[in-house]
Amino acid sequence: MTDQTTNKRRSATITEGTARAPNRAMLRAMGYTDADLTKPIVGIANGYSTVTPCNMGLNALAERAETAFEDSGAKSQVFGTVTVSDGISMGTTGMKYSLVSREVIADAVETAVQAESMDGVLALGGCDKNMPGAMIGIARMNVPAIFVYGGTIKPGHLDGEDLTLVSAFEAVGQRVAGTIDDARLKKVECNACPGIGSCGGMFTANTMSSTFEAMGMSLPYSSTMAAEDAEKAENTAASAQALLTAIEKGIRPRDLLTFKAFENAITLVMAVGGSTNAVLHLLAIAHAAGVDLSIDDFERIRGKVPVFCDLKPSGRHVVTELHAAGGIPQVLKMLYNAGLLHGDCPTITGATLAETLADVPDEPPSGQTVIHPIDKPLYASGHLAILKGNLATEGAVAKITGIKEPSITGPARVFDSEEDAMSAIVGEQVGAGDVVVIRYEGPKGGPGMREMLSPTSAIVGRGLSDKVGLITDGRFSGGTYGMVVGHVAPEAAAGGDIALVEDGDTITIDAHQRLLQLAVDDETLARRRAAWQNRPGNATRGVLGKYAKLVGSAASGAVTDDAD
Repeated sequence: MTDQTTNKRRSATITEGTARAPNRAMLRAMGYTDADLTKPIVGIANGYSTVTPCNMGLNALAERAETAFEDSGAKSQVFGTVTVSDGISMGTTGMKYSLVSREVIADAVETAVQAESMDGVLALGGCDKNMPGAMIGIARMNVPAIFVYGGTIKPGHLDGEDLTLVSAFEAVGQRVAGTIDDARLKKVECNACPGIGSCGGMFTANTMSSTFEAMGMSLPYSSTMAAEDAEKAENTAASAQALLTAIEKGIRPRDLLTFKAFENAITLVMAVGGSTNAVLHLLAIAHAAGVDLSIDDFERIRGKVPVFCDLKPSGRHVVTELHAAGGIPQVLKMLYNAGLLHGDCPTITGATLAETLADVPDEPPSGQTVIHPIDKPLYASGHLAILKGNLATEGAVAKITGIKEPSITGPARVFDSEEDAMSAIVGEQVGAGDVVVIRYEGPKGGPGMREMLSPTSAIVGRGLSDKVGLITDGRFSGGTYGMVVGHVAPEAAAGGDIALVEDGDTITIDAHQRLLQLAVDDETLARRRAAWQNRPGNATRGVLGKYAKLVGSAASGAVTDDAD
């Protein structure tokens, strides 16, 4: 890098005028020389923590990035962001903070980069909300940026079976059902997570890292690397160099985060069987980038994209196996050849997506079973269906892979919290044919829109995944599958009809017709609405209280900067 490549906003802040002497003095205290003051100064948004194995390896990657920047003639400034471990907080009130942390991360990245007039930012993340949180901040600022994923965990093993964190949640349901004993439950617990890295299936973390690669905000192959492998550090160094080139060329996030890029990301999510949370997060990132993406775009794209990657939770394989089979570039190449991607989208390297995929083989290696032929898919159309009806006039998200028949009509079993629902499921008070309703868990009502992995895993563990429906204004983990519908909007706390459901009411979930319907006539619903009183807020102060006041509908991404 040369002096001329330094971003003008940094130069104006640091090098111009005698009034900047105090600014330079602060930098000199950190060892900056006269020569350093003319170099690009790049932020490293470091999500390192020992809160979760997802983020434990990030500090080493931050140090690798620092070295790469220094070797390339730039200076870097490291700052931290928070992380909530979904896997550890799942099923507790702590999970209320998970989605909230997405906004905290976005605010932290924006605050640090803008306050210090950094020329660019390399964001390092591992756990679920690190990715969308960082990208929301990046899209808001539109300063040159790249995302580096900390990497996925390697699978655990027990008796020849690959395990993930979800295996432990499902084992709880199996223990309740009596299909395993305490000793087996303990073995699953002790073997499910063998080291550092984010949860190993195509759950939320791996889904979001994959979408960033598809949108050109991360380098090829980076989103499926294992956290413990040496290539992850080398990829971090290469990402640092790519960012400096982007600064020099003036490549900015909103150049990449276009409507076409979001369509590519949604297409990729459908192909790999990704998390329901991708709907929520991509809508929020698009909002930050000023892109007019809607929940209906997901349904439009779903109808024409097959699911041809056999990945957990509803499939057989983990993401390290996808990486060995060619990773996200291989999937993208097959989608591109099928005419399902926009190849003219630019990427962080300056090359278009089509140019990036030019040397990727047309087909994956023979003998692997992760990536199926695109004309012989697992499912002919995408797995994330957008359902509407009187229970979800704004929309709801159903994940319809891994079940034999994606429709059910049955009596409602209504619960006003996750804890109440979990007690009933574990207590075997929910049976085949029931439709469980978990409400007041939405963005405002929770607040924080908790993930319902514990109840859904308990249902799966009891062998009821095809026999029990579940709807909620909360969210689901990327590890969830079964007859489940989340993100019901409007939520109960906003007066949505889900607040008016009573025990015994008939509910229909029908993914074929994309319908979520309560079989109660309009007159009865009007009478119930007239008698309905909203519950007092679960939080009125602190970060949860602020979030509840600001957050908007899940159907628009649950964003906090344009709520009514």
